[in-house]
Amino acid sequence: MEAIKGAKECAITSDDLFWLEKSPGKTLVIGASYVALECAGFLTHIGLDTTCMIRSIFLRGYDQDMASRIGAYMEAHGTKMYKETIPLELQKDSNGKIHVLFEQVKSKQKGEDVFDTVLIAIGRRADTAGLHLENAGIKTLENGKLEVNEWDQTEVDNIYAIGDVCQGRPELTPVAIKAGQMLAQRMLGAHANPMDYTNIPSTVFTPLEYSFCGLSEEDAIKQFGKEKIEIYHTSFKPLEWNFLKSREDDACYTKVIVNKTDDKVLGFHFLGPNAGEVAQGYAVALKCGVTKTQWDSTVGIHPTCAEEMVSVRETKGKNPNAKKTGC
Repeated sequence: MEAIKGAKECAITSDDLFWLEKSPGKTLVIGASYVALECAGFLTHIGLDTTCMIRSIFLRGYDQDMASRIGAYMEAHGTKMYKETIPLELQKDSNGKIHVLFEQVKSKQKGEDVFDTVLIAIGRRADTAGLHLENAGIKTLENGKLEVNEWDQTEVDNIYAIGDVCQGRPELTPVAIKAGQMLAQRMLGAHANPMDYTNIPSTVFTPLEYSFCGLSEEDAIKQFGKEKIEIYHTSFKPLEWNFLKSREDDACYTKVIVNKTDDKVLGFHFLGPNAGEVAQGYAVALKCGVTKTQWDSTVGIHPTCAEEMVSVRETKGKNPNAKKTGC
């Protein structure tokens, strides 16, 4: 945020957004993180003129097939996009309007637009400077975070850290809660198990919700090789969308990534209504090492969107014109 001239004086964060005493009006959201897209999504859907400014890709670190689908859906439903663009300077005029000077990443062409509110959601530093951890023998990284081991210990073994402050850990509230519970139980002698950071389910609450658990398509290919994985997928139309003429037939989508060597499900991804509710139950199966054979033998509940997860049969790339399903 400090690198953008005028940002401290003119911009707000997602926290500030919910304390505003009046409508943010025409809003620019800088970033393509899940926080940025969630905020831009609901601002658009309450009728505000909303624009996202994106330096490179949507949802860095997430499955990029799913991320691009989210971006396309948001753009098709009213959220404007400045793609491959970075802000250079923010200036507030006498009327309180914010003038944003920006630049195209590739062409270096500059431009300007005017907004009522500018929200920056490009990541945060850990606020550890005021703790003076160096006095306890703990070094912080450049981003303010701490290195910890599998037992949540810092380099000083009787000082622990959990949650977003830890380097390399998922920045998710339920993860911090679970890690804290398990740390307390270990310290009280209830068990001796470390927190398991694999196969953590999560949901991005964009206008079309996205839930997932396990490996992304990119990570599965990187870890096992493209020839050793199979991706089963389908697009579908939720039953309730039949009464909404503005909804597309193929916006909702799910895929299941499978290791062909042992038939284990490596990850699943779901894009559609109530995605978090869908993923929570399937995440238990993934934690238990479910195979695609077991996945296919599970009876779906009709007519639900979750049913689509156990109905995937078409493999990605082999039949691009596969018939779309409907709940």
